[in-house]
Amino acid sequence: MKKEHEKPVDIRAAVITVSTSRTRDTDGSGKAILSLLEGENIPVLHYSLVKDDIVMIRRELHAVLDDCNCIIINGGTGISPDDCTIEAVVPVLDKIIDGFGEIFRQKSYADIGTAAILSRALAGTCGERIIFCLPGSTPAVTLAMKEIILPELRHLVSHAKRRDH
Repeated sequence: MKKEHEKPVDIRAAVITVSTSRTRDTDGSGKAILSLLEGENIPVLHYSLVKDDIVMIRRELHAVLDDCNCIIINGGTGISPDDCTIEAVVPVLDKIIDGFGEIFRQKSYADIGTAAILSRALAGTCGERIIFCLPGSTPAVTLAMKEIILPELRHLVSHAKRRDH
């Protein structure tokens, strides 16, 4: 897939933080994602915090699908008993973009070593939308945004877009 295949596309983003303890004031990861998107002039149409609960996460995800074609969810991607973001999102996906999680863990390994295996970060498509599930730490979301998501976002969204539109 070459960059020349990118089509002009308007990106409309949503940011969802999954946490039982964070508030808008203490959501450093959500704020980092918002700032990085705004720095690329990508409009963020929705920002919310939800508890670690499959039904609540899925409800919030469905609420943004009509308006947003890039949904970035942070938090709840580990292996603790409360972590359920992946379980909430995977059934909604049409396709999983395996390379995202693989590259994220590879890049994380350089920073945190073998603890990178604890991350279940993933990306996938839902119709013409790209959905990312990131860990909740600010360094992790910053790494994912700067080194993977932002460099490839237009490319991903343009490939997810139907040819007849």
